[in-house]
Amino acid sequence: MKLTILGCYSATPRTLTNPTSQVLEIRNHLFLIDCGEGTQVQLRKYKIKFSRIKHIFISHLHGDHFFGLPGLISTFRLLGRETELHVHGPKGIKEAITLFLKLGDSWTNYPLIFHELESTESELIFEDDTVSVHTIPLDHRVYTNGFLFTEKPQPRKLDIDAVAQYEIDRSQYNNIKNGANGVSKNGREIDNQNLTHDPPKPKSYAFCSDTAYNEAIVPLITNVDTLYHEATFLETESHLCQKTKHATAKHAAQIAQKAEVGSLILGHYSTRYKSIDFFKEEAQTIFPDVELADDGKSFEI
Repeated sequence: MKLTILGCYSATPRTLTNPTSQVLEIRNHLFLIDCGEGTQVQLRKYKIKFSRIKHIFISHLHGDHFFGLPGLISTFRLLGRETELHVHGPKGIKEAITLFLKLGDSWTNYPLIFHELESTESELIFEDDTVSVHTIPLDHRVYTNGFLFTEKPQPRKLDIDAVAQYEIDRSQYNNIKNGANGVSKNGREIDNQNLTHDPPKPKSYAFCSDTAYNEAIVPLITNVDTLYHEATFLETESHLCQKTKHATAKHAAQIAQKAEVGSLILGHYSTRYKSIDFFKEEAQTIFPDVELADDGKSFEI
């Protein structure tokens, strides 16, 4: 699982920083999460193939999280896209995007499918044989969701030396990988545990931006491998959190600690601060395993 940060700063774009957008590569999927202004430029800059993006997840309808979407959808059209594009986002996103397309007389020449969200409870919004995606209801000024991406267990790994030792015919390999016992050349049944290795532990990633401090999300993200949590402010500006419904680096660390996550990535920094290093220093007073998102930075989960 690989996470690439395209943008991770709050409010307006600057020459050296971009608003929220990131790409998660997970089990042959390439998911785009949020789409602030300039996202398609960042996709080109970091050589991410547009054609592999089939699902886009939008957390909420503030501009720094979705103003890049109309342009990206239009660019897909200009590139001759034919593959379906699914957009998962708050109710109203279909109206907003189709208005752009209508006024510009630029309807897509590929299927554009909207999945509008309005539940205030966590719900399953995407699933296939390898991955599931659930919403994480957040506490912001408008209806907002985070997203939990979870791998499904893989088949057991065949132990080539063991199947050779027990003289197991190749015709049994797939069944053995799926959990069946094997039968040796002389008819002896061999327990599956003796013929296979455990598969890699399924990985999980939780994206939480934007939100005020909200302990209600803890049960939804407990034990995730990596949590991305907004940290717009430092504690010196915590008085702004109630009004803006944002969090501090300390708040993010407290959520990570309570949820017992593997690691914490901070992002959505206010541009009022001279260095983002301050965010890491503050968070690490609560939770030790902290990383800083930055435009163009990648994380292996």
